[in-house]
Amino acid sequence: MFPTNKPNPSLLRGMTQSRLGRREALRLGGLSAMGAFLAACGVEGKGKPQASVAPDAVAKFWGGKTQNGKLNFANWPLYMDPKHPELKAFTKKTGIQVNYQEVIAEMGPWFAKVQPQLSAGQSIGYDLMVVTNSIQFGQFRDSGFLAPLDHSKLPNYAANAAKSYATSAYDPGNVFSIPYTSGITGIAYDPTKIKEPITKIADLWNPKYKGRVGMMRDLQELGNFGLLAAGLDPAKSDETGWKQAAAKLKEQKDAGIVRNYYEQNYIDALGKGEVWITMAWSGDVFQKNVSDGTNYKFVIPEDGGTIWTDNMAIPVTAENPVDAIMMMDFLYELENATTLAEYINYVCPVPAAQAQMKKHAATATGEDQAFLNAVADSPLVFPGEAEYKRLHYYVNFDTAEEKNDFERVFQPIVLG
Repeated sequence: MFPTNKPNPSLLRGMTQSRLGRREALRLGGLSAMGAFLAACGVEGKGKPQASVAPDAVAKFWGGKTQNGKLNFANWPLYMDPKHPELKAFTKKTGIQVNYQEVIAEMGPWFAKVQPQLSAGQSIGYDLMVVTNSIQFGQFRDSGFLAPLDHSKLPNYAANAAKSYATSAYDPGNVFSIPYTSGITGIAYDPTKIKEPITKIADLWNPKYKGRVGMMRDLQELGNFGLLAAGLDPAKSDETGWKQAAAKLKEQKDAGIVRNYYEQNYIDALGKGEVWITMAWSGDVFQKNVSDGTNYKFVIPEDGGTIWTDNMAIPVTAENPVDAIMMMDFLYELENATTLAEYINYVCPVPAAQAQMKKHAATATGEDQAFLNAVADSPLVFPGEAEYKRLHYYVNFDTAEEKNDFERVFQPIVLG
């Protein structure tokens, strides 16, 4: 359990280190649908069909491969407790030694770094990596750089993951990946400054809050909220819709409603009172409230928020793929999924972890107990059906040219 005599590092990491790498993945890559959750709530997946594999590809890849007793794991910073309790438990159970490195900061540079080796059929030095469902995920997949998963080796995933994950548009059927964690983009506000409930994206355009509204500088996030504000579905949008959304955002800017276009420092602006209401990421708001004792409200607007996912995948040239897929499945054991969610504080892909976390809280005391109950009760970590129904897909770019066109439309909004 977390020590009660000092702040838990998991509560502070959102304020002490930027998560712009994952946000940059949105801006540089563009996310396809996070249809996993949405389909569970009756929202039909609209993503275009993606590349799959030949029926015998799984057998060909996994045939003859055995456990080697070692694993090289590439992840983003601050995505696992620095004491690595899950990794230690994995080694104790399997005997596999894990070399865990926080070497992924942005998707574009990561793909550029490993693409030459993968193209040459060489190992990249890692057997497991966490990849955002960005355009780079599509590049990894469509270039044949990801190993097809043998789902017979993933019994915990089959038993414990939300069943709708198999419908994700970026990897239908989880052919190449399974989720590590997810996050939500919505609206945060200070209830000491704003007394009325915030319910719609239009509240970010309310002249009552002139000069006190924060918007994200990330063009992917900003553009998607502009599309939702214009009454458009980002997943179905084209350049005509993008221009409508940009016009809507320009109205907001020209009216002086926007205080600034922020990177992750929007959470600091909210804390200082520079803004009263802002676009926000779910994990930041949860962590800020717990670490600083604030009571900022986070809402998924009635007209929609957005969702992204980071996924575990095995490079096709991995030297230890059996060890890697064993780790993937191990993290879907209920206890491991629970402790991981207790540290990350983002959306957990294992619904049963909520009840397990409540059990942990029941045996804890003081601040530990309060913290665990707060995580378990948070719709930012365990969203319910009502929340998921309001989540939307990001604009999906099939080509770099489409991404560039999108950025060209929205970039003038944040400049000047």
